Amino acid sequence: MQSGTQPKILLASGSPRRKELLEQLGYQFSIIRTDVEEQRQRDESPLEYVTRLSQDKALAGLHIENNAIVIGSDTIVVCDQTVLEKPQDYEHSKQMLMQLSGRSHQVMTAVTVVSKEQQETVVVTTDVWFKPLSEQEIKLYWQSGEPCDKAGSYAIQGIGGRFVTRIEGSYHAVVGLPLFETDCLLNKFI
Repeated sequence: MQSGTQPKILLASGSPRRKELLEQLGYQFSIIRTDVEEQRQRDESPLEYVTRLSQDKALAGLHIENNAIVIGSDTIVVCDQTVLEKPQDYEHSKQMLMQLSGRSHQVMTAVTVVSKEQQETVVVTTDVWFKPLSEQEIKLYWQSGEPCDKAGSYAIQGIGGRFVTRIEGSYHAVVGLPLFETDCLLNKFI
């Protein structure tokens, strides 16, 4: 890098939550949309899956704009080694939320930063505990529209936060982008 020139930073994500979180770090960046299939491979562990997705997104962004520093990220919810994806419909959402009810689960967020010269990935795992949920609470939550496009069928930063009794780890990672780890990664590239 030439001294005094700031390399272009791209966030390979359409998530408004990730955009807001990266803005909190004070970086100037642009959004780039990539088309990465989010499909878990056979025999792929949750850790391998979330890592691969974040790497695939970052590398797809670098393929589009190869002189940039690209951030790719993905978040999954894991309960009993089962990855809880975005719900397909109300019944699927209800099934997931009942599985999370009254117990703990893990939220894994992987962040990958790539440039032409280097690639680094970090995965942050946070333990989240839910209160016991009633079918009525789940139905009302679904009707709010919030769980429709969320991994594990909930958003901790929204109405779904009322179900969370405690967390151990990074709140921001559960939302979608761990601030401390993302900042540390970017500092290796800038």
